[in-house]
Amino acid sequence: MLLRAFGLTACVLLAGCSSTQNTESAPNKSEVRSPSTIISSASADVWQQVNNDDVLRIDLPTGRVYVQLNPQLAPGHVDNIKKLAREGFYDGLNVYRFVESFVAQGGDQSGEKQPTQGSKGIAGEMFLTTESPLEITPINAVDGYADKTGFLNGFAVAQNSDGKKTWMTHCTGTFAMARSNEIDSGGTEFYITLAPQRYLDKNTTVFGRVLEGMEHAQRLLRTPVEGQPFNPISQVRVLSDIAGEDNSAFTVFDTSSEDFKELIESRKNRPSEWFIDKPNHTDVCSVSIPTKRLN
Repeated sequence: MLLRAFGLTACVLLAGCSSTQNTESAPNKSEVRSPSTIISSASADVWQQVNNDDVLRIDLPTGRVYVQLNPQLAPGHVDNIKKLAREGFYDGLNVYRFVESFVAQGGDQSGEKQPTQGSKGIAGEMFLTTESPLEITPINAVDGYADKTGFLNGFAVAQNSDGKKTWMTHCTGTFAMARSNEIDSGGTEFYITLAPQRYLDKNTTVFGRVLEGMEHAQRLLRTPVEGQPFNPISQVRVLSDIAGEDNSAFTVFDTSSEDFKELIESRKNRPSEWFIDKPNHTDVCSVSIPTKRLN
C-alpha cells in the first residue's frame, strides 16, 4: 500500500504522468501475481495450523509475543525451554539486554536461578545432520553464508552443499539460545533477533521464530530507568497448557506449496508498475512466511 501510494504521489508531482499513459501501459503488465494477491487468494489447504504444544507465549510489559518452536531442527532446545516454561523459570525475570537492530535477550542475568525441571546448559544444536538430504523449498540464489537457502516446514533455513546439514537462519524474529564461549553452555538465556544477523548462523542454536508480537519486542526499553523494573517478563507459557485462558491459534503458509514457490518468485521481481529496477533476486530473510491468527 505504501508503494502504491508513493507511485500515485509521484504521478501528481512529475510532468507527463497522466491517466491516459497508465491505461496504455496496462496491457503490458506482467502476468506475475503480486505477493499480496498470492497470499490473499491462497486456498485453505495452503494454510497449515501450528501445533499449540510448540508455541510459547512470552508476556512482556509491551504485550504478548508468540513464538513457534522448531522441534525438527533443535529437539533438545525445544524440550528444555518447554520444561523451563512449565516450571515457571522465567516468571519474574526480565529481558535484560537490548541492542538496537541486533537482539533482545532475556532470562536470568544473575545466573543464580536454578531450574528444577529444565537445564541451564544443554548440548548445542547448531545444525541437524541427516543421513540423506532434507528437501527444502529453495531460494535458488547465491548466498554469502551457506551453499543453499530456503524453507522447511514454515521456517527459513540453510544447508550445506549436499543437503545433509540443515540449520535455521538468523532472520528478523528468530528465536535462539545465547551461550558463553563453551558450545554446550546455552540453556536458559534466549534472544530474539531484531534484524537479520546471518553471521550468527551455526554459532548458536536457533530453535524458533516469532509468529506474532514482534512489535512488543521492538518496543522494549533500551536502557534501565531508575526506580522501574527493566523489561520484566510476567511469565512464559506453552500455549497448549493455557488453552482455557488463551485460545489463540495460528496458521502459516505451507512453504512446500506451489503458492509459496510463486511467492518467492514474486518477491524477486515485484510486478507492480511502480518498480523500475527489478534485480531478479531475493534472499532467505526477505521472504517472510505468511502467518494468520485464527482466534
